[in-house]
Amino acid sequence: MIILLGASGFIGTYLADELLKCKQPFIACGRNPRARAFFEERKTPWAEVDLAKASDFEKLPAKGVKAVVLLSALVPANVTNYNAQEYIDINMTGTLNALEYARRCGAGKFINTTSHSDVAGLWDCGRPIREEENRMINLTGDHAIYIITKIAALDLVEHYRLEFGMQTMSFRLPAVYGFGPHTEIYIDGKLHVTGFKRFINQAMSGQPVEVWGDWKRGRDLVYVKDVVGAYMGAFESKTAQGLYNIASGVRITLEEEAKGIADVFSSPGQTVPVFNIPSKPNGVHTYLYDISKAQRDLAYTIQYPYLKFLEDYRLEMELKRFPHLIKREDKTGS
Repeated sequence: MIILLGASGFIGTYLADELLKCKQPFIACGRNPRARAFFEERKTPWAEVDLAKASDFEKLPAKGVKAVVLLSALVPANVTNYNAQEYIDINMTGTLNALEYARRCGAGKFINTTSHSDVAGLWDCGRPIREEENRMINLTGDHAIYIITKIAALDLVEHYRLEFGMQTMSFRLPAVYGFGPHTEIYIDGKLHVTGFKRFINQAMSGQPVEVWGDWKRGRDLVYVKDVVGAYMGAFESKTAQGLYNIASGVRITLEEEAKGIADVFSSPGQTVPVFNIPSKPNGVHTYLYDISKAQRDLAYTIQYPYLKFLEDYRLEMELKRFPHLIKREDKTGS
């Protein structure tokens, strides 16, 4: 039995979908009532668990747990108001509660998820970032308290590994792409359409796709279904432990990103032009991650290189398989 904390979220939903395909028993845990209906339709056990409440974990099995997966977190992109205590309650206390539950029930594995903002100071270093490099965080802005609490959670996970001999892993994720809730995000409490979504909107409407700033800047773009593959590999590994970069290992420039979207999302037979406006700032950081440790320990492979992930993204948009994610995507209508 797998305990999936955060099953109602973006990555959680896709991971749950894969577990269902593999007929792997799991309990979906979350707080989204729309997601509850989704899992109940699929005859999947559901538990409403508030990470910050240790008593909520009493709803879960006391034994027979193969792995506990922690995907739930309070993320600045999803909230309008800054409240440091909420980040501490969910990201720190919540992680401690989940770890303590995993220890008590004798879970075989604990798989944590963390942000790549712990190495924000290395983003423009011009080389792949490795797991063993020192943390370099920003202590200002709406991500500061978030990454402070996520780093504390990382250390809690490592403490439980060393103190209690638990097999623990933490997956460092850059922005994960796929049809879901990350097309509109809050930055310092204000709603913004992401550049990725803006490119899609322009291509689908037949407008020229505008790339602002230096379009040779690029990022490591990873697709949600490849991230799910890392979790599936983790379930099978008997030796994997510690921090893993779960990314694509490939840097896609803004020019390549926009041209790929123009090709995939424009109407059949239509050619949408892509052009650069260097005078407008884009604020995009360049980053690339070394994924060799995940490839070695988790049999992690990239099944969806950039153009293939765009094609699958469009298919997911058309199928609309996950109604609770579609609702989350449009924050203005939620």
